[in-house]
Amino acid sequence: MGIVIDTNVFIDVENARYELEELGRFSEYGDTFISAVTVSELYLGVHLASDDATRIRREAFVESIISAIPVLPFTEEVARVYSRVYAIFLKPRSKLGSNVHDLQIAATALAYGYPVLTSNEDDFKKVPGLEVLVP
Repeated sequence: MGIVIDTNVFIDVENARYELEELGRFSEYGDTFISAVTVSELYLGVHLASDDATRIRREAFVESIISAIPVLPFTEEVARVYSRVYAIFLKPRSKLGSNVHDLQIAATALAYGYPVLTSNEDDFKKVPGLEVLVP
């Protein structure tokens, strides 16, 4: 059992809209994980910081997350699931609504059989078969 935490939850923590301690509410789901895609999104925030002080603070925050929460790799199986999910949104009359990174995180959760915890419920709930939890 486990749960995949989406990038938006950590952005909410950084912006004081959510406390990491509140993740305890989801302990019934087992261990917590992040996707390798979340790691890249978090580091993107570091590299896009507007000044050195923000960059240093964000980098320390990201490093603390990565050292504390195991990262699920974007494996061949995840890539297969991702291609199936992405294809659904590329068919005529379908609107993506989700960005590609969100679909990759969703595919990671699906491939491992875990729900995703996100504050971006609207995009993730469009993914068939994905259990979506909201902080």
